[in-house]
Amino acid sequence: MAATLTSIILVLIAQVIGAPMPILLKKWSVSFSFTLKHFLSPYLLGGLVCMAVSTVLFIAGLRGGDLSVLYPLVSTIYIWVCLLSVKFLGERMSSKKWVGIACVILGVALIGIGSR
Repeated sequence: MAATLTSIILVLIAQVIGAPMPILLKKWSVSFSFTLKHFLSPYLLGGLVCMAVSTVLFIAGLRGGDLSVLYPLVSTIYIWVCLLSVKFLGERMSSKKWVGIACVILGVALIGIGSR
Protein backbone atom coordinates (compact mmCIF):
# COMPACT_ATOMS: atom_id res chain seq x y z
CA MET A 1 0.00 0.00 0.00
CA ALA A 2 2.52 2.72 -1.02
CA ALA A 3 0.92 5.89 0.43
CA THR A 4 -2.23 7.87 -0.15
CA LEU A 5 -2.04 11.53 -1.10
CA THR A 6 -3.83 12.39 2.15
CA SER A 7 -1.17 10.58 4.17
CA ILE A 8 1.64 12.33 2.33
CA ILE A 9 0.00 15.71 2.88
CA LEU A 10 -0.59 15.01 6.59
CA VAL A 11 3.04 13.99 7.11
CA LEU A 12 4.32 17.06 5.25
CA ILE A 13 2.00 19.38 7.21
CA ALA A 14 3.21 17.72 10.41
CA GLN A 15 6.78 18.59 9.45
CA VAL A 16 5.93 22.22 8.67
CA ILE A 17 4.14 22.55 12.02
CA GLY A 18 6.97 20.77 13.85
CA ALA A 19 9.74 22.87 12.30
CA PRO A 20 9.30 25.90 14.60
CA MET A 21 9.94 23.66 17.62
CA PRO A 22 13.77 23.69 17.44
CA ILE A 23 13.72 27.43 16.69
CA LEU A 24 11.60 28.09 19.78
CA LEU A 25 13.72 25.77 21.92
CA LYS A 26 16.89 27.51 20.70
CA LYS A 27 15.43 30.88 21.74
CA TRP A 28 14.41 29.36 25.07
CA SER A 29 17.86 27.88 25.69
CA VAL A 30 19.64 31.21 25.42
CA SER A 31 18.60 32.21 28.94
CA PHE A 32 18.14 28.73 30.38
CA SER A 33 17.74 28.44 34.13
CA PHE A 34 16.07 26.00 36.49
CA THR A 35 13.28 28.32 37.59
CA LEU A 36 9.52 27.87 37.33
CA LYS A 37 9.24 31.13 35.41
CA HIS A 38 11.69 29.86 32.81
CA PHE A 39 9.75 26.60 32.39
CA LEU A 40 6.58 28.61 31.75
CA SER A 41 8.27 30.52 28.94
CA PRO A 42 6.23 31.02 25.75
CA TYR A 43 9.21 29.67 23.80
CA LEU A 44 9.17 26.34 25.64
CA LEU A 45 5.39 26.07 25.67
CA GLY A 46 5.18 27.00 22.00
CA GLY A 47 7.82 24.43 21.12
CA LEU A 48 5.96 21.73 23.03
CA VAL A 49 2.67 22.61 21.32
CA CYS A 50 4.36 22.44 17.90
CA MET A 51 5.79 19.05 18.77
CA ALA A 52 2.46 17.71 20.07
CA VAL A 53 0.40 18.88 17.08
CA SER A 54 3.06 17.66 14.67
CA THR A 55 3.13 14.23 16.33
CA VAL A 56 -0.65 13.82 16.19
CA LEU A 57 -0.75 14.75 12.50
CA PHE A 58 2.18 12.45 11.77
CA ILE A 59 0.47 9.52 13.47
CA ALA A 60 -2.72 10.23 11.53
CA GLY A 61 -0.71 10.29 8.31
CA LEU A 62 0.95 6.96 9.07
CA ARG A 63 -2.40 5.18 8.90
CA GLY A 64 -2.61 5.60 5.14
CA GLY A 65 0.64 4.32 3.81
CA ASP A 66 3.86 2.38 4.08
CA LEU A 67 6.25 3.59 6.73
CA SER A 68 9.13 3.14 4.29
CA VAL A 69 7.54 5.77 2.03
CA LEU A 70 6.17 8.20 4.63
CA TYR A 71 9.02 8.27 7.14
CA PRO A 72 11.60 9.72 4.74
CA LEU A 73 9.29 12.75 4.45
CA VAL A 74 10.28 13.52 8.04
CA SER A 75 13.63 14.64 6.66
CA THR A 76 11.89 17.62 5.05
CA ILE A 77 11.88 19.19 8.51
CA TYR A 78 15.59 19.94 7.99
CA ILE A 79 14.65 22.15 5.06
CA TRP A 80 12.08 24.10 7.08
CA VAL A 81 14.41 24.46 10.07
CA CYS A 82 17.20 25.85 7.85
CA LEU A 83 14.87 28.41 6.32
CA LEU A 84 13.31 29.38 9.65
CA SER A 85 16.78 29.71 11.22
CA VAL A 86 17.67 32.29 8.60
CA LYS A 87 14.46 34.22 9.21
CA PHE A 88 14.21 34.05 13.01
CA LEU A 89 17.74 33.41 14.27
CA GLY A 90 19.69 35.44 11.73
CA GLU A 91 21.69 32.43 10.54
CA ARG A 92 23.17 32.36 7.05
CA MET A 93 22.68 29.83 4.30
CA SER A 94 25.90 28.72 2.69
CA SER A 95 26.18 27.03 -0.67
CA LYS A 96 26.89 23.75 1.16
CA LYS A 97 23.62 24.06 3.06
CA TRP A 98 21.74 24.62 -0.21
CA VAL A 99 23.41 21.53 -1.67
CA GLY A 100 22.36 19.60 1.43
CA ILE A 101 18.76 20.75 1.01
CA ALA A 102 18.85 19.68 -2.63
CA CYS A 103 20.15 16.27 -1.57
CA VAL A 104 17.32 15.88 0.96
CA ILE A 105 14.74 16.75 -1.69
CA LEU A 106 16.35 14.40 -4.20
CA GLY A 107 16.56 11.59 -1.66
CA VAL A 108 12.90 11.91 -0.64
CA ALA A 109 11.88 12.04 -4.30
CA LEU A 110 13.90 8.92 -5.14
CA ILE A 111 12.38 7.00 -2.26
CA GLY A 112 8.91 8.09 -3.38
CA ILE A 113 9.58 7.08 -6.98
CA GLY A 114 11.08 3.78 -5.86
CA SER A 115 7.89 2.84 -4.02
CA ARG A 116 5.79 2.74 -7.19
